[in-house]
Amino acid sequence: MDTTQIFFVILSYFLVLMAISYFTSRVSDEETFFTGNRRSPWVLVAFGMVGAGLSGVTFVSLPGMVGNNNFHFFQFILGNVVGYLFITFVLVPLYYRLKLVSIYSYLFNRFGNNTYKTGSLFFLISQSFGAALRLLLAAKILQFVFFEKIGSPFPVSVMIILLMVWLYSYKSGIKTIVWTDTLQTTFLILGALITFYYVLTSLDLTFMESIHKISRHRYFEIFNWEGRSDNNFFKQFIAGILVAIAMIGLDQNMMQKTLTCKNVWDAQKNTLSYSLILAGTQFLFMGLGILLYIYAENIGIVLPLGQDGALLDTDTLFPEIALNQLSPITGIFFLLGIIAASFSSVDSALTALTTSFTYDFLDISKKPARQRKKTKNLVLFGFSIIIFMIIMLFSKSRGDVISLIFNVAGYTYGPLLGLYLVGMFTRVKVNDRVVPAICLSAPVATYLFSSYLESHYNFDMGFITIAVNGFLTILGLLLIKIKK
Repeated sequence: MDTTQIFFVILSYFLVLMAISYFTSRVSDEETFFTGNRRSPWVLVAFGMVGAGLSGVTFVSLPGMVGNNNFHFFQFILGNVVGYLFITFVLVPLYYRLKLVSIYSYLFNRFGNNTYKTGSLFFLISQSFGAALRLLLAAKILQFVFFEKIGSPFPVSVMIILLMVWLYSYKSGIKTIVWTDTLQTTFLILGALITFYYVLTSLDLTFMESIHKISRHRYFEIFNWEGRSDNNFFKQFIAGILVAIAMIGLDQNMMQKTLTCKNVWDAQKNTLSYSLILAGTQFLFMGLGILLYIYAENIGIVLPLGQDGALLDTDTLFPEIALNQLSPITGIFFLLGIIAASFSSVDSALTALTTSFTYDFLDISKKPARQRKKTKNLVLFGFSIIIFMIIMLFSKSRGDVISLIFNVAGYTYGPLLGLYLVGMFTRVKVNDRVVPAICLSAPVATYLFSSYLESHYNFDMGFITIAVNGFLTILGLLLIKIKK
């Protein structure tokens, strides 16, 4: 595809998003930005959340990831499904019963103001890093296929993407995003299916032959029982449960969409449907990854190796084949998928960050309507700058982004997990003033413990970091409990 064609694809997609923004914001107020007036159809929310859950990380990083990790990540996905059951039947009813806008206000009612602010702060840190890393991958690909060709430096390209997101989401926020995420999910899945079809055609395989070839491939190894491996089944499965609860159920970004449903039953149908669709789609992308490696071997594409023997630049495999080796149609839909991934990576995250900060720290609900609008827009702009800075910080990273995201999440979501588990399953009262120190100490202690195990026993905690972090937080909270 030449530069002009790519430009018109990007422009056309953006204009569609602006049209959706126009129609969803015609009847709106400031409450629309935060809650969508709680009128979203649950089917629409569930399908759209898949796009936010997938983002560019699944679209690009997950297929390449199988080269180093086989199908072991599916153990983590199975844990996710169990975690969604907890979200559906425990957290969602709680949020609806308390009529929450920011889900972290629960911590104020349960423990006190310092705990409330601490929980919200950890979300802000977690979501800022998560959104930035997801956008980083998609932005790098758009830089390579388009912005670089028109002479745009990478920092300027990221600014352009963030500006485009701001233009279609700043007015009606979550109401617009519920609809735009549906469009983005559609293009993400279409991009994978069309690539799947053209790879099969190039390899002269039928669908059933491809299933046979994938299932017999050396990368199709789902379960790992090696105790010291970071891909061990129990580490992955338990981490999958806890990460789903923390990164979805305790995440303002994902729960804010769920809370736009009309009632608790619709919200529960949304989370259950979302979990199953997401698991099936992730399995599809991993299967596509094996086919891409088979295709790469046939045409002589070889990825570089690191000092530890692992493949480097695995995130480049899908873009290289889709854009340069297959049909132009594949290139178009891959590009649409990446554009969709770029926007879905950051639009709902910015809305959730704005909601959490304005409600939890600025108490925006008590401000006049005109002041609320001005405050909301300033905060939205401020978080755009923060995400830009994080992207620049990690712009030179090389391995698969999906592992980096979950490793960061293990440290940032662990304290949130500990706070909510103590809050929901005990009657313990804690010294609210000491909670921030406990929540800051737990990730530090987890990091030191992880480093010790790895250096002395060659034991990699992997994604189970979040469990250790959450446990240390719980232990710290129990140490500062107040006797009745």
